Amino acid sequence: MRNRIIHFIVAAAVLAVSMLARTALAQTDQLPAPSPIEKELAARASDMTEVTLGKNMLAFAAKIMNGKDDDDVETRKLIEGLQGIYVREYEFDKPGEFSADDVDQLRKYFETSEWSPIVKERERKNNESTDVMVKLVNGESHGIFILEVEPKELTIVLILGPIKMDDLGRLKGVGGLSVLGDVARDADKDKEKDKDKEKSKDKKGGGQ
Repeated sequence: MRNRIIHFIVAAAVLAVSMLARTALAQTDQLPAPSPIEKELAARASDMTEVTLGKNMLAFAAKIMNGKDDDDVETRKLIEGLQGIYVREYEFDKPGEFSADDVDQLRKYFETSEWSPIVKERERKNNESTDVMVKLVNGESHGIFILEVEPKELTIVLILGPIKMDDLGRLKGVGGLSVLGDVARDADKDKEKDKDKEKSKDKKGGGQ
């Protein structure tokens, strides 16, 4: 009985430290983006989810992942190499509560020589768009930026450090990052759409 009580107290203490650390990071670590945008979006949104995991918090998460199966080991290695994870989900009551200028500022902030676009999807009819960019260092991916826009919803994902699109699914098991599973699936669909469009263009070009 005494061992069970001690185990419960230790577990509760670990959970409390985790929550306090996450709260502190959320208060101090802002999304690396034009400074007013994050506050303005949060002020206008009816619902929002903000997850900020800096290097210290990621190191803590890696330490408590003590599973021995291959998936846990690979996920732990992935987390240990990252510099930061930022996830922002904003939901709005009606269309038009964030502007095209807000979206353009976010895109332009990452449209630099360091970041290369791999997905650029625009659906004019539904007023939806998806952008996926990777930060390349010596030909290796060292960052992913994802921006998904719908009339009443805006999702921003920024991961800094060595990571590939295929790794996003691994991170969804980390607390607060379940959204990354959906984002990875959507980005994969958009990549396939772009490939299909390119194939269609090639066929048309070859037939002329």
